[in-house]
Formats: sequence, structure tokens, C-alpha cells
Amino acid sequence: MFCSVYKSTKKQGAYLYIEKKDDFTPVPKELMAMFGTPTMVMVVNLAGRTLASVDVETVKTSIKNEGFFLQLPPPPENLLEKYKKDKAARKESE
Repeated sequence: MFCSVYKSTKKQGAYLYIEKKDDFTPVPKELMAMFGTPTMVMVVNLAGRTLASVDVETVKTSIKNEGFFLQLPPPPENLLEKYKKDKAARKESE
């Protein structure tokens, strides 16, 4: 399965996968408004491939069922929670 991948101009790290190049008709208008003007990144063959941030089978299933797949960046790390966990771990090791 080939698909076209676009990056968002409004949300850093967001990518939209669609089956046909420049055919955004399956994508809801509200999503396109939040995504911004799509910038073409590449056309990729998903067959027998792995992707860095998402499961390729999830992408293929979403494209087949919904007509698109939206990849969002992971949420930012909560540094306060990380600090608390590290501090608790240091206390336990003392």
C-alpha cells in the first residue's frame, strides 16, 4: 500500500497519511483547519516497512477504514513529575 505523507504547518510533529496524493476529501474539514496547509513530505510504500513513531498496521488500517491517519507528536515530558520520581528514587537508595 502506497500513501502520501504531509506535515502540518500549524502543529509541529503532526503528520497526515492519505492514500492518494493531494486528495484530502476523506479528512474532516475541522481537522484540516487545525492541521493547516499540508506540506508534502514523501510518498511511501507501507508494505513490509516499519515506521519510526507509529505501528505500520495501525496506519494501514486507519487509511483503509477512515481514509487517513493522523500522527501526533508525543506529549511533552512532565519535568516536575520526573524530578519527583528521581528524588523519591534517590531517597530510597540512601
